[in-house]
Amino acid sequence: MASNGSRPLVGISTYVENARWGVWDTAAALLHRSYVDSVVRAGGVPVLLPSVGEDVSALSAVDALVIAGGADVGPERYGRAPHAKTVTRPERDGFEFALVRGAAERGLPVLGVCRGMQVLTVVHGGTLTQHLPEVVGHHEHQPSPAVYGHNRFTLAHGSRAAEILGAEAKGQCYHHQSVDAPGPDLTAVGWASDGTVEAVELPGERFVLGVQWHPEQDLEDVRLFAALVAATL
Repeated sequence: MASNGSRPLVGISTYVENARWGVWDTAAALLHRSYVDSVVRAGGVPVLLPSVGEDVSALSAVDALVIAGGADVGPERYGRAPHAKTVTRPERDGFEFALVRGAAERGLPVLGVCRGMQVLTVVHGGTLTQHLPEVVGHHEHQPSPAVYGHNRFTLAHGSRAAEILGAEAKGQCYHHQSVDAPGPDLTAVGWASDGTVEAVELPGERFVLGVQWHPEQDLEDVRLFAALVAATL
């Protein structure tokens, strides 16, 4: 835990993808800067955790954990055959599943964003819907490539999510998968108007919260990140 007046260190999982910058076109460990800025605005110090291997000893150096958005979780991890639209990153799955379990062992606060909420769900025994438009009949959660959807969500009374954001929230979303069943440990506490699960959390004292939307895209509202940081104090 952060002490002696130091700001809490917040680990954030990263993408490992091919990327281009300057004269380079190569594999890179990278992350949308908005995650970093959100943590800073919330009073934390961001620490990037590259998704390479399954050694999570770096968790001993951080006070909280953010599982960031990204590719689909491998459906074999929740007992399903892959859908034609499913795109996975097995190496990232291995690392982030180990991160979530390691955070639980250490009692670290955890915030899962988009894919991160789905990782939390599967780690805790839940399942996912692999292509949401086939269920809800529209593409409002992912309108087109690199274009965020805008949605409103209802949050359960008495939930941690509602304590932070109120009975209703709004946010930008970009996902074609969603939670099917949250499993025996997590509780669904937020929903879009079409019934899509938009927030899950672990009941009890430990801060484990996942949201399907992208709160890091609104730097004027960092309440979720601030709550994560506050949970370390």
